[in-house]
Amino acid sequence: MRAMSPYRPVCCLLWLSLLTALPLQAEEEGLNRKIKLPQSKGTVYELLEKVTERSGFLFIYDNSVINNEQPANIKKGEYTVSQAIYEITGNPLLSLRISGSHILIQQSPSAALPSLPLPDTAPSDSLRYFTIEGTLLDRYTREPVSYATIGIPSDAIGTVSNRNGGFRLRLPDSLRYACVQFSHIGYLIQEFEVQRLIDSERIFLLEPRVISIQEVVVRLVNPLRLLHTMLDNRDANYPKKPVYFTSFYREGVEHRKGVVNLTEAVFKIYKAPYTIAPSGDQVKLLKMRRISNEDEQDTLITKIKSGINACLMLDVIKNLPDFLLPENEYQYNYLHGDITVIDNRIANMISFEQKKGIKDPLYKGEIFIDAENSALLSARFEIHPKYVEKATDMLVTRKSKNLHIVSRQVVYTVSYKPWNGTYYVNHIRGDLYFRIRKRNQLFSSTTLHTWFEMATCKIETENITRFTRNETLQTRTIFAETNFNYDNDFWGNFNIILPEEKLNEALAGITSRIEEFEEKEMIR
Repeated sequence: MRAMSPYRPVCCLLWLSLLTALPLQAEEEGLNRKIKLPQSKGTVYELLEKVTERSGFLFIYDNSVINNEQPANIKKGEYTVSQAIYEITGNPLLSLRISGSHILIQQSPSAALPSLPLPDTAPSDSLRYFTIEGTLLDRYTREPVSYATIGIPSDAIGTVSNRNGGFRLRLPDSLRYACVQFSHIGYLIQEFEVQRLIDSERIFLLEPRVISIQEVVVRLVNPLRLLHTMLDNRDANYPKKPVYFTSFYREGVEHRKGVVNLTEAVFKIYKAPYTIAPSGDQVKLLKMRRISNEDEQDTLITKIKSGINACLMLDVIKNLPDFLLPENEYQYNYLHGDITVIDNRIANMISFEQKKGIKDPLYKGEIFIDAENSALLSARFEIHPKYVEKATDMLVTRKSKNLHIVSRQVVYTVSYKPWNGTYYVNHIRGDLYFRIRKRNQLFSSTTLHTWFEMATCKIETENITRFTRNETLQTRTIFAETNFNYDNDFWGNFNIILPEEKLNEALAGITSRIEEFEEKEMIR
């Protein structure tokens, strides 16, 4: 099965910015702010919500510090913010620290934080790492914020949240005193001091950005003009020199809601300038592992072909899809839609859909363009649902004579993020759904879901050279069939996209054969 669209596809990338701590006086004023609370009973979580409603502060804490479900009560009266927290939690020894609109709640430290290793005494091979992890939720709906960017903008290191909003970020000890940034379309950027979040799991609430009418000049916007300006500005917004990406890659197959196989890897990618076709990019395998459900494979053998190549092709700035090509505009209707916010910048949304009367399986979707510099920030597009079945033969390369396979949904998402004034691919994902039934069973069918995704975890711009032929991975093959050797400490300090909750449950419920290998011992 080829995990690619029948037409020229598109792609995405990410990066972030920095925060400074509030002065001590402002912090004391915030914690000493007076609020009035009614007499209340409930859980700690519910009562802290009342503090949020009256103070405007959100809270960040680890479950080991505060039990959300613990019963609590508070008497009617006037409290400072800090007094209210102590009263609700029943712990007057908590350490409180304001960071932006958030209050970080921690155990009072019994010892100072470990100091950074001195440059002249810490050898390069003893580099230490630490972890930041948690879940991103919408402040008001408590829904997960999927595929948000989490990273250190000053050092171009980061990851993205999974569908459940979960993330884990591994950082070198040298960044212990940096700031981490969270960003997503339609939300305000949130920034926190790294040292306050180390080695604990927290819930982070992102604030939706509501655009005031004073921020927008109301006028008729020509969507085609926005597209042309975006294309004209590619030279100013996207890399004109090659770079290295360290990228996390995952591809998988689900059948009947169970995992058939899952393959994960870390790549080093030689990314050629945007003016050079994706065929100029190179991929070098650093590490990989494969998890397979042998019981499921006895009944259905399904493999993804060219998933890595699909990710390279989905860089829509390098490989313009048909809906971005001026010569194909006669096939699509374009509409200027909502104005939203991405990384605290106003962005125009353009929706597109193939014109009525065109029966080929073309695309429909949305793209987001920066209102100021015309950079393409994000795109979501799918093969038109009305005609997606016609694309089946273009997506499936081989199938059993005893099976009837029909494509049901094919969706791609891509995003770009700026670093040092240049936009780079951040995250790419493809989801392909098929309906499968045996030819002699007319009314019994099952769902097959294949997916692939790639996230940029680090960018390097110095001393960039092409890989040798022996180092380069073939990207058009079935990656899951790549030979590799056992590696007892597979991920090490690489940043990955955490598996979704659903995927974790599926993996826990099968008898898996897990093979882990590393590049230096790979069998060629």
